[in-house]
Amino acid sequence: MSELLEKPSRRLFLQAGAAVGGGLLLSFEIRGAARAAGTAPSLNAFVRIAPDGIVTIAAKRAEIGQGVRTSLPMMIAEELDVDWAKVRIEQAPVDAKVYGDQWVGGSTTTPDEWEPSRQAGAVGRAMLIQAAAQKWNVPTEGLVTEPGFVVDPRTKRRAAYGELVEAAAKLAPPDPKTVPLKDPKTYRIVGKFHPQSDNLAIVTGEPLFGIDTRLPGMLYATYAKAPVFGAKVAKVDLAPAKAVKGVRAAFVVEGGTELDGLLPGVAVVADSWWSARKGRDALEIVWADSPTAAQSSATLAAQAKALSAQTPHKVLRQDGDVDAALAKAAKVVKASYDYPFLAHATLEPQNCTASWKDGKVEIWAPAQDPEEGRKLVAKILGIAPEAITIHLTRSGGGFGRRLMNDVMVEAAWISKAVGAPVKLVWTREDDTRHDFYRPAGWYDLTAGLDAKGDLVAWRGHAVSFGDDKDFARGAEIDGNQFPARAIANYVQAVSTMPLDLPTGWLRAPGNNAFGFVMQGFIDELAHAAGQDPVAYRRRLLGEARLLGEPGKEDTVDTGRLRGVLDRVAAMSGWGRAVPAGTGLGVAMHYSHQGYVAVVIEASVGEGGKPTVHKAWVAVDVGRQIVNPSGAEQQVQGSVLDAIGSTLRQKITFENGAATQANFNTFPLLRMAEAPPVEVAFVLTDHKPTGLGEPAYPPTPPALCNALFAATGKRIRSLPIADQLA
Repeated sequence: MSELLEKPSRRLFLQAGAAVGGGLLLSFEIRGAARAAGTAPSLNAFVRIAPDGIVTIAAKRAEIGQGVRTSLPMMIAEELDVDWAKVRIEQAPVDAKVYGDQWVGGSTTTPDEWEPSRQAGAVGRAMLIQAAAQKWNVPTEGLVTEPGFVVDPRTKRRAAYGELVEAAAKLAPPDPKTVPLKDPKTYRIVGKFHPQSDNLAIVTGEPLFGIDTRLPGMLYATYAKAPVFGAKVAKVDLAPAKAVKGVRAAFVVEGGTELDGLLPGVAVVADSWWSARKGRDALEIVWADSPTAAQSSATLAAQAKALSAQTPHKVLRQDGDVDAALAKAAKVVKASYDYPFLAHATLEPQNCTASWKDGKVEIWAPAQDPEEGRKLVAKILGIAPEAITIHLTRSGGGFGRRLMNDVMVEAAWISKAVGAPVKLVWTREDDTRHDFYRPAGWYDLTAGLDAKGDLVAWRGHAVSFGDDKDFARGAEIDGNQFPARAIANYVQAVSTMPLDLPTGWLRAPGNNAFGFVMQGFIDELAHAAGQDPVAYRRRLLGEARLLGEPGKEDTVDTGRLRGVLDRVAAMSGWGRAVPAGTGLGVAMHYSHQGYVAVVIEASVGEGGKPTVHKAWVAVDVGRQIVNPSGAEQQVQGSVLDAIGSTLRQKITFENGAATQANFNTFPLLRMAEAPPVEVAFVLTDHKPTGLGEPAYPPTPPALCNALFAATGKRIRSLPIADQLA
């Protein structure tokens, strides 16, 4: 999803001035980022310090539950040295020309914003010190700050920031490179537990999410699309919908063929959502034939099986001579793994509110990539991007689903058609049957072990989706997954087949499947070698070194991976005796610049029902955890999310349509099933990185490995479902 470590250098430039109503306004730009995006440098964030000492900080990126609306202002407030109780947080408007990147995904926010956010706060602090020095007619050297105050230790004089802001607003900000940042040992805000800024609003039911949006004169809409993706409306009688009390309009939308654009359908608009839903339910829509109807889970699996037996289409990575090494191996181990399509299942269903007026449209949306939404709406409605205003709302879960903006363009189209503000809310069935699914995949693996059990050869042949040139969205296969580059003889190949079904990115894209495959098979090798699974992984990691090129995002630091493996083994008491029918499983993985190891204790009861008793997680995302509260929750959420998908979740297709429709057929993990998740952070001297993604990938294999330890039955196909019965 990103190439964070390969972006051009990012230089921070600040401007200062007087805020409306008095006080100091700090604005900053990241010129490297603007150049990378091909746009002119522009101001992209701001801090306001009012005369009463209240500090308002704009959160430029969307809050989808990952805590950035709190953690980003924490970084600025720490270096500014203010009282956190006096900080107010606002959601910045969506404007790429002003704010630069505002998308969220791929655990990119913390690494992107760590340096510029702290520098912005440090420059503000330096300017307030300079204003105090001028007021007292003393040198800036020797002046220090305490939360919200500039202090002269020599004379014991103190000046509140509010007293200094008007003078500071007249100063030119210093070059951020010349302003020293705080010693982390002195942090008062960063690294301390802070509740999310909107926790109170959430628990008291204040309107906060996209689905809460209310506008004067607003109507409500539902939108029926074909079960078979992309099929057009062949015939429909709109009269039954229009006859429902409260329904204002019902009409056919011709739509197009792009799965991530405006697809054909029937819109029903009413005074209430329930009326719109009843009107939609009254319709009997005949859908046109679609070639997508030829694709089903059974046919795709058959194609994958056939491709697995053939010569791979493409070799992604090849080191050494795998054939020769396998021929000399003391033991050869083979296995086939597969994983299903998955839906995102965000608790807040897809929704968007749009208001069309005088050739312009205003949008309220829980979006992960709002600028791409702006482009899509502009394209479909035939208007200039500048005619579109987007307001970011809090999201009730994203997980990659809200990177796609299909609901945004649907709401905008319907609002234009009826000439009134419209809130479009999908049903849960819509959400499940019209997702952009995590692609399924199939892996054939062969490994060679020497007489000591050491891994000497590895061959992988994956079957995924795409064509001769490109993978389908989210279906990319990575040739550099560990143990690539750790052994001399390694090959990863892939074959692809066409797909007409919508796919996309799900939490820890790609890696959410790679972790299951690679760590499951490595566990098999440990048992084939007669070695302890943790000890075997330690031997495979070897000495601390970089596997890959320094600075590349796919480069693995074996020392950091060993660090989390050792920590989680100690946390869980690895090697201890467990009751009969219970097992411990371990897995480790690197993704999205984070190193994570997981141990799970699980058992299998009557009827083959698995129970997860506890999970231990060790995480290395660098030298600093910005907000331990949010960080721990992110890791716990990832692990529980992954346990749920591993146990029972899959999307299957028949005749081009998803067969699952709601939580009864695509079940989430129940609270009674959720185990305690103990989290430890391993701090290493590296730049802080994100936490939304990396704890997910090692969790499915850790659970499957635990169930193998408990039962002796190896799970190579997800979900687990009834495999243990």
